[in-house]
Amino acid sequence: MEGKPICISFLFLSLFTISVSSTSLQYETLVLHSLPQTQLQSLDFDAQLISGDGSDPDPDTTLSIQLHHVDLASPSSFNSTPHALFKLRLKRDAVRAKALSVLAAANITRGRRGGGHHAGGRDFSSFIISGLSQGSGEYFTRIGVGTPPKYAYMVLDTGSDVVWIQCSPCKKCYTQSDPVFDPTKSSSFVGVSCGSPLCQRLDSASCNRKKCLYQVSYGDGSFTVGDFSTETLTFRRTRVNNVAIGCGHDNEGLFVGAAGLLGLGRGRLSFPTQAGRRFGRKFSYCLVDRSSSSKPSYLLFGESAVSKTAVFTPLVNNPKLDTFYYVELIGISVGGTRVPAIRPSLFKLDAAGDGGVIVDSGTSVTRLIRPAYIALRDSFRMGARNLKRAPDFSLFDTCFDLSGKTEVKVPTVVMHFKGADVSLPASNYLIPVDSDGTFCFAFAGTMSGLSIIGNIQQQGFRVVFDLAGSRLGFAPRGCA
Repeated sequence: MEGKPICISFLFLSLFTISVSSTSLQYETLVLHSLPQTQLQSLDFDAQLISGDGSDPDPDTTLSIQLHHVDLASPSSFNSTPHALFKLRLKRDAVRAKALSVLAAANITRGRRGGGHHAGGRDFSSFIISGLSQGSGEYFTRIGVGTPPKYAYMVLDTGSDVVWIQCSPCKKCYTQSDPVFDPTKSSSFVGVSCGSPLCQRLDSASCNRKKCLYQVSYGDGSFTVGDFSTETLTFRRTRVNNVAIGCGHDNEGLFVGAAGLLGLGRGRLSFPTQAGRRFGRKFSYCLVDRSSSSKPSYLLFGESAVSKTAVFTPLVNNPKLDTFYYVELIGISVGGTRVPAIRPSLFKLDAAGDGGVIVDSGTSVTRLIRPAYIALRDSFRMGARNLKRAPDFSLFDTCFDLSGKTEVKVPTVVMHFKGADVSLPASNYLIPVDSDGTFCFAFAGTMSGLSIIGNIQQQGFRVVFDLAGSRLGFAPRGCA
């Protein structure tokens, strides 16, 4: 009998504690927009941007490219619903994330298409892999190739190094939105010889009649093979000469839509490395939200790429793997409070080159090492417990039925990097997955040691890659 009042008192105290912690959380408003019922946006490109007319940044100091968010996966994608495309995107995203983790664990220098591809030569090694073939969830850039320039869409990829484009004659070419590039009609196309230092930069160069050959292989079995060459790339009114690119004559797999890939990684053959001296080794991009894909954003090279409103965190060097942009994540807050279980030690890059955190434009959903993800998820669930739960969707295990609502309050989420606190908009972590009002918490766990900051969490920020200063920055509302 005497224990009963104590138990009631304890229960009352527990309820009071929960109530206080709930009201002390910080929330923000999420305006709800489900996936549209209609299908894909057009690949039409603004003619003014192609010609360079209009109010462009100074072409002598800055390169600028318009970015489009495109959901393509196969020819049948043009008849698919946004819901089906997004589900396919997540499946491929999982493949890519796994590929990046395997690559990083294997400590293979430069290799992956959305996370460290490329490679060259005769070695078709399975270690040179890509997790995500071009398709649902990619971002395309529009650039000119050759002289005179032939404009084409290229995939934007900060986790890859080699720049490549489909070329005729094709042993096999996948479907793309622009005509296949014909190197015989370009006065600036030059094949790379086998013995040249440029050819030796490939991971394993091979030769055919004294011509240097490249190969890029992907984790889903997709690949591109062809001649390694130098060519002129045109960014609106700015020409960049003698860029090493792959001219692919055999391109097979799940590529569709884009003509090739613009490698923006940190390796020796990436575009920023090749053109770095001319543009101060600085570039940035802003990725528009996938639900408002008609709005363009820009990829910039040069001093104007560095936003004055950005907060910066140091880049971390991995001597075992030079393609990826590693950063130091030290914690995450939910509702204004640090999640205690998310410690800096979970994200450390060790002496063997394993672990760490990378920023990748080609991975959609941020993957956190599983103990960190579970702690983050549980904290968010507690703060959002007033929202009606929905069944899991694909890789997401925390979803909500928000049908019939126009806006909801959700706990704030802040990612704490060394020297930089990045407060995510609610639309960057609670996202629509169908047209029926289902929204999911857009993070996922990974069993590997590598964590990846994906493009959903990057949306709306101007992400600044200041290689000269060895730092990476985030500027909110950077797409304007």
